[in-house]
Amino acid sequence: MRMVTVLLLAALLTAAGLTGPALARTAPLVTAKEVYLVDVTSGTVQFAKRETRRAPVASLTKIMTAYVVRHSASLDDVVTVSRADVRHAASSGATRAGLRAGERLTVRDLLYALLLPSGADASNALARRYGPGVQRFVAKMNRAAAALGLRDTVYTNPDGLPQTGGDHSTARDQVALARIVLKDPVIAAVVRTPRHAVTRTGAHRAHAWHNTNRLLPGEAEGLKTGYTRAAGYCLMFVSVVGGHTMVGVLLGDTSDAARYRTARRLLTTATARAAPRDV
Repeated sequence: MRMVTVLLLAALLTAAGLTGPALARTAPLVTAKEVYLVDVTSGTVQFAKRETRRAPVASLTKIMTAYVVRHSASLDDVVTVSRADVRHAASSGATRAGLRAGERLTVRDLLYALLLPSGADASNALARRYGPGVQRFVAKMNRAAAALGLRDTVYTNPDGLPQTGGDHSTARDQVALARIVLKDPVIAAVVRTPRHAVTRTGAHRAHAWHNTNRLLPGEAEGLKTGYTRAAGYCLMFVSVVGGHTMVGVLLGDTSDAARYRTARRLLTTATARAAPRDV
């Protein structure tokens, strides 16, 4: 009877799309459609659910935008925000950093505007400058994805907004990208910052940008949130538990609150696995 129960449980987990270590242990309840969690310290997969299924990733796209900018620009470069940048974010109903036409900001500050409030105005300004032009910038994003071995990743814009053309990635590819960008000390510092302020310059008001990642501060050290109707609620996160660095990605969760519940359950389970055991 016990063997039958075990086999039935394994069959149910497989049908739910769970693979790897999750089959051998009690799996945390997750509501996201695709999930991948890796213990970078030990090199082990802690949880996997449809991790190779292609899906839209919403504003997680902006992590690649930041990566390309870091390879194209100096942090002290000054970019002038255009009316088109502001109009792009406003007309699409995207999240904005509150940039104003004519405003001059450094690339360093625009990275905060891009990654904390997830400003589509900032992504457009950076892409327009460092493509040059948005289409050329997207081509750079796709070349970078190919060079980094992200074989199931295609970008159609620098902000992750729905667009005809079929942009997609996978939870596994996004974890791989997260591990790469965390090696960049600038991006790593930006994504773990809860709040960044820009003092008033010239005729323009100051900015105060808050990180949309509600695991900060304390539960995580970055990275990025994302949402569109097509992608659902997405989250890329990194956390240190029990001396182990965990990098995870959730795609297609059911609500803003659900993605954080899922992440916390995954981290709680990973903490228990990483804890030393009496022998």
